Amino acid sequence: MSLLMAAEEGANPLVPNIWEIVITAIGFLILLFIVAKYVIPMFEKIYQDRKEAIEGGLAKAEKAQAEAAAAREEYNQQLESARLEAQRIREEARNEGEAILAEFKERANVEAQRITDNAQKTIEAERAAAIVSLRSEVGSLATTLAGKIVGESLNDDERSARVVDRFLADLEAEKQNAGATR
Repeated sequence: MSLLMAAEEGANPLVPNIWEIVITAIGFLILLFIVAKYVIPMFEKIYQDRKEAIEGGLAKAEKAQAEAAAAREEYNQQLESARLEAQRIREEARNEGEAILAEFKERANVEAQRITDNAQKTIEAERAAAIVSLRSEVGSLATTLAGKIVGESLNDDERSARVVDRFLADLEAEKQNAGATR
């Protein structure tokens, strides 16, 4: 024991034993081999999977943004075409309204003209009837008056008609002369 102690006493406690260094180095190399062979590829695979998932997610996001932009553009085009269609429909409705209004005005004018023409015809017919009635009354009154003035009876229809016509012609001539002097 004393030898062992002496050998132990002579050994430097700061310098490790060579066998400990070799065994530790072999364990470290085995551990390094296991890490390099199995653990690092597994981390690389996880890294690649995450990288692909992120890149795929970015690609999906870009695709979704592109689709959203295309949908927004299509929506804007549809909105613009709807606005143009609404404007066209408003214009057609306004034109149709103006056409209907013009047609109603034309119908009203035609109806007013028809009523005016009928009224003119009625007035002319009544005037002609009044003239005939007045001629006969004036003629009979004139014949009676002339008979009383002359003192003879004017019962002859032809003669009385000539007298009445001459009397009325004189009245009309005087009326025209009076209208011309004004």
